[in-house]
Amino acid sequence: MRKRKPLDYYLSLKYPVLLVAEPEGGYTALHPDLEGCVSVGDTPEEALANLEEARRLWLETAYEHGDEIPLPSTEREYSGRVLVRMPKSLHRRLDEEAKAEGVSLNQYIVSLLAERSSLRALKRELTRTGRAAEAPDSWEWGTSSGGGIWTGVLA
Repeated sequence: MRKRKPLDYYLSLKYPVLLVAEPEGGYTALHPDLEGCVSVGDTPEEALANLEEARRLWLETAYEHGDEIPLPSTEREYSGRVLVRMPKSLHRRLDEEAKAEGVSLNQYIVSLLAERSSLRALKRELTRTGRAAEAPDSWEWGTSSGGGIWTGVLA
């Protein structure tokens, strides 16, 4: 386990936020990086203010109990390089699709992975919050049928 930093360090970190407009009214706000750190409010501002308090309490409790505190996903460092082995037939099909789109194979694969990953993350959050039935088979990025979904980093 890595050496712990002071509590103030963790409290100063900026975690990504998911803000969901609820169909029945009001808003749900959560930090996907901090499991179970969720809040609600009648307005986006109220939901975010309540989430800030929930984040502080979540971090203080985890720190007191010696639990692992994850770094924000926006601050983790990655090389950006991955080696993927695939069947030749899939390689051929992806290459043909990339050429049809006018992009490199690498760009095409990255766009497919990003799209699929975003859809899975959104469906996971909807399932966790009991709203999975609202999730259609495919999503337009950034919107839902029942209202808006916004993501960002709370400043």
